[in-house]
Amino acid sequence: MILYNITVNVEKDVEKEWLDWMKEIHIPYIMESKLFVENKVFRIMHDSEDGGINYSVQFFAKDMESVMAYQHGYFDQHNAIVQKKFPKKLAIFMTLLEMV
Repeated sequence: MILYNITVNVEKDVEKEWLDWMKEIHIPYIMESKLFVENKVFRIMHDSEDGGINYSVQFFAKDMESVMAYQHGYFDQHNAIVQKKFPKKLAIFMTLLEMV
């Protein structure tokens, strides 16, 4: 099992809008790729130095091939949608983790 973790720092003024949009629209859209078997969203429980709110958006894949298929076939399009919807309101980085 591979965890494709996206850590997002969201500015406070768009936090609720971003979270609602992610849960209702964007995450279901990503899941339509059928490359992930499960997803979860967590708020990271420590204060950010810049005053933003941090979230962990997690997508679980059966194998690395599924993650690579997502990155090569969908990531650019999905990332462009997020950046267009919330320009300069988010800082994002990804981490891959393997279950051991």
